[in-house]
Amino acid sequence: MTMADTPALPRMRSWLFAPGDSEKKMGKAIASPADIALLDLEDSVSPENKPAARLMVAEQIAANANRARLWVRINPVASTDCVLDCAAIIPSRPGGVFLPKAEGAADITRLHHYLTALEAANGIPLGRTLIAALVTETAAAMFKTGDYVGDYPGRERLVAMSWGAEDLSSALGAREQRGPDGEYSHTYEMARSLCLIGASAAGVAAIETVQPEFRDLEALAARARRVRTQGFAGMLAIHPAQVDPINAAFTPSAEELAHARAVVQAFEDHPGAGVVALDGAMLDRPHLVLAQRLLAEADTK
Repeated sequence: MTMADTPALPRMRSWLFAPGDSEKKMGKAIASPADIALLDLEDSVSPENKPAARLMVAEQIAANANRARLWVRINPVASTDCVLDCAAIIPSRPGGVFLPKAEGAADITRLHHYLTALEAANGIPLGRTLIAALVTETAAAMFKTGDYVGDYPGRERLVAMSWGAEDLSSALGAREQRGPDGEYSHTYEMARSLCLIGASAAGVAAIETVQPEFRDLEALAARARRVRTQGFAGMLAIHPAQVDPINAAFTPSAEELAHARAVVQAFEDHPGAGVVALDGAMLDRPHLVLAQRLLAEADTK
């Protein structure tokens, strides 16, 4: 058997978490404008509620016509819960699974083997279930953020990498993640940077972590705009109110698109040129690459 053609990727600007043991909250996430509704079987579900949550999540997915945007955060791949999660939800055909506490390519390969067996058993095209990975949640994971590059079993499933501060601070025994100014301290900024660099090297989307202060939408929007300029493609959310600001921040403006088209046109008007002038500025080839990437991501020519 061969792997299926890679399915069309959903938009990945906003990923909205919902506890897998709350039918009401899952319903709100699915009905929201989030690009991806992320039904959670890990941290937001207590151990005693996980069996019931698996059934609830599977039912929510099966009842929805647009399953490509319904993803599930499963439990870490080394846990028995991971196998139970996958066995429960894959028959319902979610768009993908979100792997927490990933520690390198070996974890992607292990999960890939689980998914392949379950896809085969349920008549699902092989490779159809995509993977996103949380890659900075343990101390060991921090040393593996560049490990997702290359050719290994399951590589074709990996489409996004994200980072997290809460689990990392717990692993480190750190009582604070942020300084007096509210910004992340050095260790967590390093985690963010390693995620971004690792995702870029692997050719997948980098997704910013959550903002727990869900009522401060202005701060959320400012942060989302800032990390987008740094190279992130989307952001995790924990409340439906966060989705619209995130979507807006990660959607190119008309002005951005017009400038990108102008950059591309300037180089087309000067074939072979390494540098062109536009609006009083000198632009070189990296500017062209950024413009082409922006237009491609916006699905705009």
